[in-house]
Amino acid sequence: MMLLNSLLTATVPFLPRWIVRPFALPYVAGETIDEALQAAEAVSREGFSVTLDILGEHTLDVKISQKITEDYCSLYNLITQKNLDCTISLKLTHLGLDISKELAAENLNKIIISARPGNRGLTIDMENSSYTSQTLDMYKTALEFYENTGTVLQAYLHRSMDDLKQIMSPKLRLRICKGIYLEDGKIAFKNGNQINENYIALCQTLLKGEGFVEIATHDTELIHDLDRWISENHIPMDRFEFQVLYGVPMGNTLENLKDKGYRVRVYIPFGDKWYEYSIRRLKENPNIVGYVLKNMFKRK
Repeated sequence: MMLLNSLLTATVPFLPRWIVRPFALPYVAGETIDEALQAAEAVSREGFSVTLDILGEHTLDVKISQKITEDYCSLYNLITQKNLDCTISLKLTHLGLDISKELAAENLNKIIISARPGNRGLTIDMENSSYTSQTLDMYKTALEFYENTGTVLQAYLHRSMDDLKQIMSPKLRLRICKGIYLEDGKIAFKNGNQINENYIALCQTLLKGEGFVEIATHDTELIHDLDRWISENHIPMDRFEFQVLYGVPMGNTLENLKDKGYRVRVYIPFGDKWYEYSIRRLKENPNIVGYVLKNMFKRK
């Protein structure tokens, strides 16, 4: 069955978008802000926190970058009106970083102004390694204007521990993930055990130091190991939270974390770039193809 799912997944990128759409539904909250907010409210009713992300990156048109900025500002206003336990995550290249650093900074500042009234969190997502230094520089600048700003480090990059030590502070809000971009072995760990070891080291360093860590992974063994270490070291619950992607099967893991009193935040993407994002998710988890097909045939 696993082989069949993998073969089916390999054909998905060559199919029309309308055929791919059912496979995208588990991972993406829709194309519009209204659909995203409906998904956020549903997840919140289940006792989880939310972060919303408008899908897209590498914008090369100034007007499009400004439209994305306006959408993020509207999203903050609506989140505040609805009083949702919800933050926002964004990519700097989506705001025009590939056009100029000045444009991305200008757009980011506009979004920060919209975030302030509700004091809602803002996370600057990390992209591939060519953007790491620029992202951290812009994060440090943004933090001066809005303390509820966070960023991301990727455990597979050799440099991440040094980066953590340079940005460590009581104000630091840091999402730690493994990393998804294809990077050269000269700068990134390729061995899964090494990535996991560095992931744990980054989390423990931050938790033994200052700031707030967002433990973003679907690796249940990694979650279990960190949960045990957190308990053994009596880490206060206000120093961390767990984060997962919307739609990724986790068994009982999320409920178990929630039952322990931990905050669990679900990363919900949406927007008209759903196709590209869904293809990546399907390649990571081919089993979803068989699951969706089975449910489609049941309905028929």
